[in-house]
Amino acid sequence: MEEFEEPGPEIVKRFMYVNRRAPYGTIYAHECLEVILVAAAFDQDVSVVFVDDGVYELKKGQDTTDIGLKNFSKTYGALDDYDVEKIYVEKESLEARGLTADDLVIPVEVLAAKELGEIMAKQDIVLGS
Repeated sequence: MEEFEEPGPEIVKRFMYVNRRAPYGTIYAHECLEVILVAAAFDQDVSVVFVDDGVYELKKGQDTTDIGLKNFSKTYGALDDYDVEKIYVEKESLEARGLTADDLVIPVEVLAAKELGEIMAKQDIVLGS
């Protein structure tokens, strides 16, 4: 009879999700958030980055009543429940839009573009939306 080996440790990949688009008008922001939660549920090493208009995904006080869409910004609070702790926002993108970390719905680490590039270079997989 053939012997079976005990399964070894699961392979963990470093995934980085880069959010560049405004939260409404396309499905990209909402779909990316769902993919992030799925990856985190499978115990992958997940990082999330917000650059360009993607910083608006985290802006406090979003009111989507007039466009008839559900405001999903509060869902970013679930990232902590999924142990997604590496959440970065590009400093230059915040400044260009007149925002600060205090304007965002969750705590983030604000980094300059160069620093983000260094972190991106260490990832196994980088996905953008």
